[in-house]
Amino acid sequence: MKLKIGILQADNVLPPLAEGYGEYPEMFQQLLLAANSNQQLQLEFVTYAVNLGIYPEDIDEVDAYIMTGSKSSVYEDTPWVTQLAEFVKSIHSHKKKFIGICFGHQMVAHALGGEAGLAAVGWSLGVKEASPNPAPGKNLLADQPFKLIYSHQDQVIKPVPGSVILASTDNCPIAATSLGEHILTFQGHPEFFPEYTRALYQLRRQAYPADTYKNAMASIQETADQTLVGKIIIDFCLA
Repeated sequence: MKLKIGILQADNVLPPLAEGYGEYPEMFQQLLLAANSNQQLQLEFVTYAVNLGIYPEDIDEVDAYIMTGSKSSVYEDTPWVTQLAEFVKSIHSHKKKFIGICFGHQMVAHALGGEAGLAAVGWSLGVKEASPNPAPGKNLLADQPFKLIYSHQDQVIKPVPGSVILASTDNCPIAATSLGEHILTFQGHPEFFPEYTRALYQLRRQAYPADTYKNAMASIQETADQTLVGKIIIDFCLA
């Protein structure tokens, strides 16, 4: 059995970090390969640099899509962001499996009738626990809290009509969502691991309030549930 995943790359890793940690598609590949416990399942990956205007020739050439994070905002009036929003609309209309992470989570809201914007609380950094919200039907997150690494100023303010808010953190009420049986999104970063996160925060230190930075760096010592969320993503793609 094979699962072919298209990774929609919406940003590049900062040059001082790229050599040591790779680009975002490599991080997702590492995550999902580690999370795949099914020896009969072969994972295959294709990267589309959508931040450079590169898209699949046929929307069905992969089984599912994952959209990475980005330093850009989904509400920016730039050609590549506008084109990406149109592609998300096409994914939705075709009911293709789609997982949005951080910027991808926000793009679903922006493109499909919700809203994303600057969070009133400012930067959200570090390991945070998301608590599942009661939801009708099957709970994709298995009704259990999970911890992920966060790194964002923007967040979803208004969810897409008809979507389900799956989980919330202390300062991010819409931390995970689903729409129908084909879209799953997370504000947190399952592809981020402590070493990369620590280096990223240190590089951007001047952009953060001092207390936010200090608390975030301390939180990285906590164990996050990257592999658990990676498995949820795989199971969602296969369902």
